[in-house]
Amino acid sequence: MGVLRRIRRLRRREAVLLWQALGAVLLARAYLWRGAHHRLRRLIESHSVPDPAAPAPRTDLAEIAWSVRNAARLVPGATCLTQASAGQLLLAKRGLASTIRLSVPAQAPAPGRLAPHAWLMAGDTIVLGGTAEDYARHRALHDFTLPGVRT
Repeated sequence: MGVLRRIRRLRRREAVLLWQALGAVLLARAYLWRGAHHRLRRLIESHSVPDPAAPAPRTDLAEIAWSVRNAARLVPGATCLTQASAGQLLLAKRGLASTIRLSVPAQAPAPGRLAPHAWLMAGDTIVLGGTAEDYARHRALHDFTLPGVRT
């Protein structure tokens, strides 16, 4: 079944979520492709999070995960960082705190080979990036939090 036919079969809410996610994935992909990661960070951080300690509703996290994963299938080169950035942007637009965590596998896939990965986290919940089992096999390198940590 063609992509457009499947999109037409979605309920209205799902179609809106998918189109919003597609816009966010395309935007993130364009910024990252141009090497403008810092500009993308500023765009994401321009959204306010009224209560950073408030847990994100599971329904919001599930909607973001579903829509970004499906939109990313339509965008060539939508890597884990592209997806995590798009997801964080969509959560930020809802006023929800999140973290993009960059990591590497605890054991390299091959000698001298680095395989970095990006995860989107909301508190202790993995929104995008893989399973808890996958995450347990990684070592964190750096976090990009929203709201940004002021030091």
